[in-house]
Amino acid sequence: MLSAGQSLRALRERLGLTMRDVETSSAAIAARHNSDEFAIPPSRLSDMETKGVVPSIYRLYSLSVIYRKDAREILAWYGVDLNKIAEDVPLASPPKSHKSEALENVSSVRVPVRMDPSFDPRYTVNMGRLVEQWGVVPLTYLAQFADRRYTYGYIGTDDFTMYPILPPGTFVQIDESKTRILEGAWRSEYERPIYFVETRDGYTCCWCTLQPDGLVLQSHPLSPVPVRVLKHPQEAEVIGQVVGVAMRLGEWTTVETLPEPKAREALN
Repeated sequence: MLSAGQSLRALRERLGLTMRDVETSSAAIAARHNSDEFAIPPSRLSDMETKGVVPSIYRLYSLSVIYRKDAREILAWYGVDLNKIAEDVPLASPPKSHKSEALENVSSVRVPVRMDPSFDPRYTVNMGRLVEQWGVVPLTYLAQFADRRYTYGYIGTDDFTMYPILPPGTFVQIDESKTRILEGAWRSEYERPIYFVETRDGYTCCWCTLQPDGLVLQSHPLSPVPVRVLKHPQEAEVIGQVVGVAMRLGEWTTVETLPEPKAREALN
């Protein structure tokens, strides 16, 4: 298997470029962006190809342009595979809720490409045992299934607003076309719509009620987070309704370590 430097050299030679050609082209890029950081002298290019010197982010950009190669592929030669972001995202747990945009530039994803014929969606099953084959699929081929109405959010590790039905660390799918607050008599807390709301302090998931004096952000009755009433839409904007949830089970926080319940604000 070729090293990153050998791959760069092989690509340059396949395109019929000399080191001077690369220098000239990179100088033009540097002039266009008014920064010498984009320039690649022959001596530096030689070090990249033969001594394992890693290019800076600016020179990597120049190499991508000059060699007509996706920068993500060049990064992968150096062991930085952006398609593995999905695997690494759970390793970091920001304390505040937020819109998740880390996966927007992932170009391929591992998905089930063949299922056990006995699969019946009516029954609860172990999906891992029903997947006969996994495959890496370019996201371009999944574009036909894309729906721009949806965005995705993550409930921060410090956000107990909808605990326990949406514990911290939960990922949510949000339908941005559903921003109207629905009223009604809900038979259970699971039927009542949950909304993803942006406030001046950040994002939160909660039940909502629209009143003349503002938008009521109602937390779960068992949550320690108080009810809030914010001006709408000046202080609180509904991004959309939560229509999907992904959470981990068996990692609950004990009651003794939960934040102490706060006095709830009286509603007018």
